[in-house]
Amino acid sequence: MPIVIRLDVLLAQRKMKSRELARLIGITEQNLSLLKSGKVKGIRFDTLAKICEILTCQPGDLLEYHPDE
Repeated sequence: MPIVIRLDVLLAQRKMKSRELARLIGITEQNLSLLKSGKVKGIRFDTLAKICEILTCQPGDLLEYHPDE
């Protein structure tokens, strides 16, 4: 997939556990795990906004585009 989600990196930088982030944004740990692994087809803008608010980041800090070669 050409979009890479850097959630693990941001969580590590902020010393936050996935469980805590899931609770704060109001999704299950399972759904957050799927998001972290890139196994989702999309992300709701409100979920993205909550993640950015809590992690004090921009969407571009969270998402990277790597075109298929």
